[in-house]
Amino acid sequence: MEKLLKSGYLCHPRQAYTLRRVTVSEGRDRGVQVIEIDTAGGLHVDLLPDSGLDIGQVRFRGVNMSWISKNGPDAPRCDMPFENEFLNYFPGGLLFTGGLRSAGPANRDGDEWHPLHGRAHGLSAEQVCARVEDDTIVVSGVLRETALFGHVLQLRREYRIPVFGARIELRDRLTNLAHQAEEYQLLYHCNFGWPLVSPEARVELPEARKTTPRTPFAATGLGRETTFTEPVPGEEERVFFHEDMAHRASIVNPAIDTRMTITWSDTLPILCHWRSMASGDYVCGLEPSNSYIMGRADERKNGTLPVLQPFGSVETGVTLEFDRALSAD
Repeated sequence: MEKLLKSGYLCHPRQAYTLRRVTVSEGRDRGVQVIEIDTAGGLHVDLLPDSGLDIGQVRFRGVNMSWISKNGPDAPRCDMPFENEFLNYFPGGLLFTGGLRSAGPANRDGDEWHPLHGRAHGLSAEQVCARVEDDTIVVSGVLRETALFGHVLQLRREYRIPVFGARIELRDRLTNLAHQAEEYQLLYHCNFGWPLVSPEARVELPEARKTTPRTPFAATGLGRETTFTEPVPGEEERVFFHEDMAHRASIVNPAIDTRMTITWSDTLPILCHWRSMASGDYVCGLEPSNSYIMGRADERKNGTLPVLQPFGSVETGVTLEFDRALSAD
């Protein structure tokens, strides 16, 4: 940035990027803060500090990449964590964080009730900071999920977005601040919609992988999980679990000359692959996770419910990068 300013071509940094906070004035997300980011690489990102510091709308070169559900954008007041209410407020967005203590179906674990995909998205971030370091936009904040006489989980979240690129780097550090061990789940529910997802698109996954369908209906789609059809009225969703593979996947759509590539940390060993071709619910989710999103009790029985010792931490990360598909091949 400094080099461009010295060159005389750049008169003000706003010619290269936008970084500003706005407040929505109408609709079901009225009053919600949004951190708007635009880069010289053609990327537009909405970050949502009132909703888990998750990612809402994303556009690349002016074209939508994210999936927005028929519910539309939400607000913390819309988050009512009881059984299946999730279906009435789930907004989609490019990233919806599942966790911090439960991910997957609404479930009862002993005396505790856990809503579908947990409570992380309903948490408002504190210590939110948005700044530019050299040629990188940095947004950070802290989320805390707590209970009287119970758990204290703190998530330090940081995004790094290059001013002259089209990449979103997310790094999280989850810490157990309680004096007893705590089980946790994390799901990075990344959602992609039309026009990135269309019959012309394909999902690229490493050939060396283990793929397990979640349901008998999902099993009927084995061998076709990397392709898309036209919308089908009322078709059931399919979910696949991909393991034992390089932590990299892409959605490529030559029709709009776009490639999206997602990579993730080794602390997220499972890629949950959500594929809904239903009319009006047309979406592909690529969701790095530390569990099989079965609910706490079932994950514990399966030996796949991670534990953080008192004051222990774990670091996780996801990177999303957008490029031209034809030039990238």
